[in-house]
Amino acid sequence: MSEVTGLIHNRFGDGLVFTSADQLINWSRKNSIWFMTFGLACCAIEMMATGGSRYDLDRFGIMPRGTPRQCDLMIVAGTVTLKMATRIKRLYEQMPEPKYVISFGACSNTGGPYWDSYCVTKGVDQILPVDVYVPGCPPRPEQLIHGIMLLQEKIKNERHARTDLINLPWERAKS
Repeated sequence: MSEVTGLIHNRFGDGLVFTSADQLINWSRKNSIWFMTFGLACCAIEMMATGGSRYDLDRFGIMPRGTPRQCDLMIVAGTVTLKMATRIKRLYEQMPEPKYVISFGACSNTGGPYWDSYCVTKGVDQILPVDVYVPGCPPRPEQLIHGIMLLQEKIKNERHARTDLINLPWERAKS
């Protein structure tokens, strides 16, 4: 049994775990990411390989889903054309909160080799807020796993219970 110091020493039985609501919520969110299978170009092959049996994203609790209404992660893999940008935005808006975006590959990060084309966006961050960028042309599956691990660290450090949002009547008068 580990040593517990302070006021709660020997007050609770074995097997009782203390944590905050933020830590519990973040632990469950980071270990059950469902991503939308949304590939636009050659990077999508690498994304599919990451979900396959060799790299097996399921061992991290990361599952692919076919509908945006069940996803909390969008992996944009490939060249984002202006014609496709409106569809990407629509799918992103259909995702429930909290929602995250990984930009996967040089084409979705900056336009890639097509950056000077009139029909290619200069990065998916012009239409969506991107949380993690994964570089490469095409990036390896190990890089996508590393990007997901970076996203999990970001999710782990989020705050949900905010006491500064409580707006009491006597405090409204001060501001």
